[in-house]
Amino acid sequence: MKPTLLVLAAGMGSRYGGVKQIDGVGLHDECLLDFATYDAMKSGFGKVVFIIRKDIEQAFRERLFDRIARNFDAEYVFQQHESLLTDQQLKDSQGREKPWGTTHAVLCAEKAIKTPFAVINSDDYYGRQAFDVLGKYLASIEPDSPEHAMVGYVLGNTMSRSGSVSRGVCTVADEKLVSIVENLKIYYGENDSVISEQPDGTKVNFTGKEWVSMNLFGFSLKAFEEFHVYWENFIANNVSSPKAEALLPVAASDIIAHKQGIIKFFTSQETWFGMTYPEDRQIVKDEIAKKIKDGYYPEKLWSK
Repeated sequence: MKPTLLVLAAGMGSRYGGVKQIDGVGLHDECLLDFATYDAMKSGFGKVVFIIRKDIEQAFRERLFDRIARNFDAEYVFQQHESLLTDQQLKDSQGREKPWGTTHAVLCAEKAIKTPFAVINSDDYYGRQAFDVLGKYLASIEPDSPEHAMVGYVLGNTMSRSGSVSRGVCTVADEKLVSIVENLKIYYGENDSVISEQPDGTKVNFTGKEWVSMNLFGFSLKAFEEFHVYWENFIANNVSSPKAEALLPVAASDIIAHKQGIIKFFTSQETWFGMTYPEDRQIVKDEIAKKIKDGYYPEKLWSK
């Protein structure tokens, strides 16, 4: 049974200043997601499902989806404000513009997922090794397995010189995830020190060698049970909030905390690059061009 790749592509791109999910960075104007999908296909994945906003559908099809769908089994679903909400919750949340977060996005795609699946962000470069490791693992488990997985990255390999980043810092024991703590503002300080600024304004120094989550998870279908529990609790407590988000790393941690399963912890030494800030676009283009020159990718990804 081939696993499915689930792509979180409904973000607003407020820091980037545009629809970064479909911004061209390849030699033939391919998007970063072209390369992620290509890596997944080469690593044994059988299908890709994109989660997008309704308002970018036409541009998404023209700039990315139709090309991928000619070469790979592909589908897209919508994450909308009203998805999964009751009439009363919809009324109580009027005026909110920000999406409900990554756990909500995954739940919006539940009906399209038929096999164990990996989850990725649309604006991060993960590297083929990570897809290969996770793809082999997901192909080996049963659809209702309580044993899930993730790929962690070294914090220092995932920083941006353009501004702060949000990272889930992982605690690991016996090659299994113990917990993830979200740090929403990590940045370089003086002399390349790594600083995490906490919500109360206090600052914590990191070494840069910590393992962090980049939202590269692998789940069996059983994970949806805990995701629904997490979502119901979240929306009950945050329905009127304009900014609170149901974050996937938190929901994944609940699987462990509630003893509903384990999350095996795989690692990658790949250096991250991604589309967080406008300044990042040229960096991504240069990195992709280098990988093509080195033969990591063909000059033209798709045959049609």
